[in-house]
Amino acid sequence: MPGKIILITAASCLLRGTALVAAPAPANPPTQFETRPQDSAQKEMQDRMLRAANKKRQEDIREETEKLFQLATELKAAVEKSNENMLSLDVVRKAEEVEKLAKKVREKMKDAIGPPNKTDPIPRTIPNPNFPH
Repeated sequence: MPGKIILITAASCLLRGTALVAAPAPANPPTQFETRPQDSAQKEMQDRMLRAANKKRQEDIREETEKLFQLATELKAAVEKSNENMLSLDVVRKAEEVEKLAKKVREKMKDAIGPPNKTDPIPRTIPNPNFPH
């Protein structure tokens, strides 16, 4: 008798469980970060902000490139003043400063261009037979 009660209880739970199962979830459930269509005012504001950011980045690149040119000119002059046996610490510091600024300019240029498309071919370097390796 106790076996029948367990069997009946299990069967009723099973039947109730199928009746209480929620409807299947929609195929494309909305997410918290779902993008809503932008109205024209939002799109225009976003475009203006992007143009302003690009303009500022371009101005920064120009200013830093001018400074880079000045530093490179100073480095060249300092190297010309030194002799073959002695290179001053100032020359080494200038070279490091040029390198840091050049990297900064390069990164800003990359930001202006954006990441490369996967469809773009990888640029190849063509060896120059006149250039010693």
